[in-house]
Amino acid sequence: MSCTTTFNVGFSKPLGFRNNFTFHKSSTHLLKTFNLSFTDHSFSLCNSHSSSFRSVLNCVAQSSEQSASVGVDTKNNSKEKVVVLVIGGGGREHALCYALQRSPSCESVLCAPGNAGIASSGNATCISELDVYDGAAVESFCRERGVGLVVVGPEAPLVAGLSNYLGKAGIPTFGPSAEAAALEGSKNFMKHLCDKYNIPTAKYKTFTDPSAAKQYIQEEGVPIVVKADGLAAGKGVTVAMTLEEAYEAVDSMLVKGDFGSAGCRVIVEEFLEGEEVSFFALVDGENAIPLESAQDHKRVGDGDTGPNTGGMGAYSPAPILTKELQSIVMDSIIMPTVKGMSAEGCKFIGVLYAGLMIEKKSGMPKLIEYNVRFGDPECQVLMVRLESDLVQVLLAACRGELSGVSLDWSPGSAMVVVMASKGYPGSYEKGTIIENLEEAELVAPGIKIFHAGTAFDSEGRFIATGGRVLGATAKGNDLEEARDRAYQAVENVKWPGGFYRRDIGWRALPQKHATKV
Repeated sequence: MSCTTTFNVGFSKPLGFRNNFTFHKSSTHLLKTFNLSFTDHSFSLCNSHSSSFRSVLNCVAQSSEQSASVGVDTKNNSKEKVVVLVIGGGGREHALCYALQRSPSCESVLCAPGNAGIASSGNATCISELDVYDGAAVESFCRERGVGLVVVGPEAPLVAGLSNYLGKAGIPTFGPSAEAAALEGSKNFMKHLCDKYNIPTAKYKTFTDPSAAKQYIQEEGVPIVVKADGLAAGKGVTVAMTLEEAYEAVDSMLVKGDFGSAGCRVIVEEFLEGEEVSFFALVDGENAIPLESAQDHKRVGDGDTGPNTGGMGAYSPAPILTKELQSIVMDSIIMPTVKGMSAEGCKFIGVLYAGLMIEKKSGMPKLIEYNVRFGDPECQVLMVRLESDLVQVLLAACRGELSGVSLDWSPGSAMVVVMASKGYPGSYEKGTIIENLEEAELVAPGIKIFHAGTAFDSEGRFIATGGRVLGATAKGNDLEEARDRAYQAVENVKWPGGFYRRDIGWRALPQKHATKV
């Protein structure tokens, strides 16, 4: 298990707190570029001439803009062909490879490290040996292979500063700098930004003392939400319906250290009643354009029961997010965030993934959390519906040229049903055999199975290596058709070691239960 440590930095316009980032010790070479010192307890700024993000860690926006020598034609009327490197190896990255490969201006797609499903699908060439936390190695690889665009999928390399390194090297990189990635890397950071720029969010308090946290919980009552401050792979949130649950969550983070440094600080937040929805926007530092809406299913069990997961399924579009609400989200949440980050001296470049609650009592959106990358599994349904040249759109974001860009989407709907290893999100067996995947993709039109956690065994068979393993994704003329096709695919996958929710889309559709356990 790799060790982690904390990186403390301040804002050019202080928000009145210190921000903590979690880094892999194996990635400390990334930090040497920015003159940062490393101890067993913290990373600290060493440049005595610098007191702000702007002068120490230049935003990717500046580096990318400086490296751009030509304009980007987002309609692809030019003949520019680009080699793209996707960083990551999950279902989200498989979906990105799939969409990028279909882009008219894409010459080829490379994926590091990738996975067995990505490699076998032909959607990308997988580079399993490239250390994505070694900025110099990634830069060298990009130069050797003529890479013209890097797309960073997961949050960890972003928080570790990969975009900083590549941006400084003049390589167009879609994904925020380490300091901008704090929108996801620290919930406390995000909440303070909301306070300063009047972005609607749930009432909250932050604690490092478990007794004080429990006292506040007792005063506020239940239900209440307890969150680990840092990155916890989508599992650091407890929606506590009883005081005992809330106290247990506090203890697991602050006393037992179940989430490591990510849980050394907790946010205790009011429980918002309503419907959750995911909202995505592409950002170029100053401008933002919305993607289509999507709705995730976080709980592991049917009817939204059981513990939270990274996501058990999604569909797009989400009927609850009307055009009117989308406009409100852009005006009251997304653009204030983009402008606020710019005002703080750190422009955000990448995708902003806003987890929203449409409040039952008001019908208005509130920000629950930010992620600084495409959601998983929402990315899967968005990428099968996207018809624009994704390469050119992401290059436009890197170069600060999103103003006036519009995106084309296929009509109808899409749905993804996640197949996970039995026991997830708890302990689960690895190495179980998965069969009949090719046949499952052919049972109906518009089906694509994305791989999140697969490998090959010694006999060349697919085996499960993770918790969430497959994403059976389907398009349809409407949501009901997309659902029926997705479940047809799921039911034809032969995997006794897996399970799935049978009610994805239940909020928007009459329920049909799949028959397979």
